[in-house]
Amino acid sequence: MKVVNLTEQPSLLSQFLSEVRDVHIQRDQMRFRRNIERIGELMAYELSKTLTYEPREVQTPLATTEVPCIKDNIVLATILRAGLPLHTGFLNYFDHAENAFVSAYRVYTDDAHTEIAIHSEYMAAPDLNGKTVIIADPMLATGGSMYASYKAMLANGSPARTDLACVMATPVAINYLQTVMPEDTTLWCAAIDPVLNEHKYIVPGLGDAGDLCFGDKL
Repeated sequence: MKVVNLTEQPSLLSQFLSEVRDVHIQRDQMRFRRNIERIGELMAYELSKTLTYEPREVQTPLATTEVPCIKDNIVLATILRAGLPLHTGFLNYFDHAENAFVSAYRVYTDDAHTEIAIHSEYMAAPDLNGKTVIIADPMLATGGSMYASYKAMLANGSPARTDLACVMATPVAINYLQTVMPEDTTLWCAAIDPVLNEHKYIVPGLGDAGDLCFGDKL
């Protein structure tokens, strides 16, 4: 699996990343969601450079011209609920893409909240056979939710290409996904943070992305 860390070279994406981490700016849910969305937009642009293109004839008011256009049939997938703003960022750029949604969430299996299992209860996706599937989930802590979602979607066909997109990943998640995902998978991330705490949250991270986007849950 290839890993692309987009903030290895500072860019505007680094500014958005600093704001989603900042506990003071996080208090503004609208700004937090928009910053996650903007990270998705910049990732979509970078990912677009690796897609396949074909010439398309376009009629302008003055003449016809050929323009290279995306050939891939793209399916944008996300994990509910935290993935929605990141998914929207990708959809803003790949606006002709089909969409897929998976409900996958962590459940602590011990009283100390140090061990987790991943539950997946819902999946809605188009036919995936031969398509380019991009799965967006902002926080890649252990990689369990991402892989569970990928496996669930395979019930709808075998993609020609799979890309994973996240705001933050950990070495634990990357190492896990490298053992279970197809070798030609690419992981796109805005940051790789060093560790997980005892509750399996990314450190330094940014907290619970779903709660910061949409409010606390029971």
